[in-house]
Formats: sequence, structure tokens, C-alpha cells
Amino acid sequence: MTKTRQILLASGDSAERASLARALEAGGAFRLTVVASALDAMARSHLRGERFDAIVVDADLPDCDVVDLCARIRRRGLRMPIIVLSDVTGESDIVRALDAGANDYMARPFRMGELAARLRAQIREHDTSEDAVLLIGPYHFRPGSRSLHEPVGNVQIRLTQKEVTILKCLYRAAGRPISRQTLLQEVWGYSSAARTHTVETHIYRLRRKIEPDPAHPIVVVNDGGGYSLGDREESEPERHPPLRLGLAAAK
Repeated sequence: MTKTRQILLASGDSAERASLARALEAGGAFRLTVVASALDAMARSHLRGERFDAIVVDADLPDCDVVDLCARIRRRGLRMPIIVLSDVTGESDIVRALDAGANDYMARPFRMGELAARLRAQIREHDTSEDAVLLIGPYHFRPGSRSLHEPVGNVQIRLTQKEVTILKCLYRAAGRPISRQTLLQEVWGYSSAARTHTVETHIYRLRRKIEPDPAHPIVVVNDGGGYSLGDREESEPERHPPLRLGLAAAK
């Protein structure tokens, strides 16, 4: 099962918003939330329970310079990839955007397939980075700080390095079950001292930390003789409908 990635699109051009949303959502890999201004982009990206895998932003927003927007997003501590779309191809403009925090810069005209590929590549890189913030059940998972944060109750859970590696393996599997033998290889490297009961012991301890009821797990679940993460969509707060426009007037 492949995760549907949540993308925030900020563009002041209503035709471009509709075109990009249709193209990117067509294959089912992405779900778009669109806004018409930088102000709305900042507001949506900071809603409690609202998590985006990437942001696509038009350089020609009506209320903010894209360089300033990228810098403001990064100052707020948000680490998801940002891809800038622009009619401007000057080197100085590209450098300014990248230095302000953008991860990629695409000049028009561009191919939709290339934009989708760049989104996938940036999200993959982010998912495996130490700065990543990944959604696992009700938690924001920060591998770099070895922690889970549950925002509704403001609960912080510290993890061991082995627990971090287990959760990263399960997250990368995108809902597919991971066998105990595979976890042994990925987490312990088939150490001669490691056996499948080692995996079971660590899963037991992890569940005692993160499950509301460890006897009936919903975050790390038994699946086909191995383990998988519970359904992410069921664990997240209800999202606003895709393609909902922001408050600013569209062109």
C-alpha cells in the first residue's frame, strides 16, 4: 500500500491551481490542499493536526515575495520540502530562493510528470533525513531527536535508537507487513546474538510506551506474522477537503 502524500499548493492563479491539482491527484499518489495567498499558506501549514509532506509555491503570489515566504516557513521550524514554480529563470532569483529555504526551483514551462517526480524525490529524501517529521498514528515522529510528540495532549515520548530504527523501517514499508526476520536484518544486522524473540521483546517495550492500550495495539500492529503501522488516515484528525481555497481572492 502506497501512502497518499499530502501537498500544500499556494498559487494566485486559479487556472494553475485547478490544472496542477487535477494532474497531481490523477494517479492517486498526491492529495492537494490549495490556497491563493502566502498568508493562507502560512495559516494552513500551522493548523493543529495539519501535516503536509511538501509545499509547492508559485513565485508570483499576490501578497508576499516567495523568498520571504520560504524564509518565514523555515523560521517557524517547518522542515517539509518546498518546490518553487516561477516564470523567472535568472540565476540570482534561483539562488535567493534556495538560500531562503526552498529545496527545488522549477521554471515554466515545465512538464507535470517532472514536477511529480521531483515531489517524490524530495519527499523520499526528507523521509530518510534526520530533520524529518513523520506522521505515525497520532504522533509526530522525529527520528533525529529520537522522540514522538502527541500534539493533542502535548505528550513527548523518548525512544531508544533501536526503537527509532524499528519505526523508520515500518514507516518506509508504507503499510506493508514487515516480517520479524526482515526487522532482524534491518535493525540488528543479523547479529549472532539476535533472534526473533529480540524483535518481539523490543516491540513489546515500544508498545508499552506508545500504545493507549498495549494489549490491543493500534499504532504498531501484528500483520501476517510480522508487524506494520496502523492506518495513518484513521489516526489523523479530520482534514479539510482537498482543493479548498484560501481566504484571499483568486485571480
